[in-house]
Amino acid sequence: MSESESDPSPRELDVLKALWELGSGSVREVHRRMCPGGELAFNTVQTLLRIMETKGLVRHRAEGRTFVYEPTYERDRVTSRLLDRVFDGALDQVVLSLLQVKDASEAELRELEKLIAEARKRKASGGGAKKEGR
Repeated sequence: MSESESDPSPRELDVLKALWELGSGSVREVHRRMCPGGELAFNTVQTLLRIMETKGLVRHRAEGRTFVYEPTYERDRVTSRLLDRVFDGALDQVVLSLLQVKDASEAELRELEKLIAEARKRKASGGGAKKEGR
């Protein structure tokens, strides 16, 4: 399967977002997180998870009769593909674009400055792009 075939569709990305927030979850938990107003049928979410497992985006383990799914496709991979596809790898352009479309609060800007300082320290100590649980 080519890399583009294993990329999540927009709906699969919604499932992944729910799983990234949950860590892992049953179909019912994913459905509840994704569709608090019942926007999609339970069976639709179940089918999406089966297709996603075939594509290698998620995996499951059985807990009794319940399948518990967890993502194998990481959020960082989505970010990396966006950076490459839309911004040709230009990190400064991603940040600039985000700051132009979102009115960041002072607190958010301070947090970004803190994250940049931490990234500098990691880079200086040879830690590369490693992050703490983000």
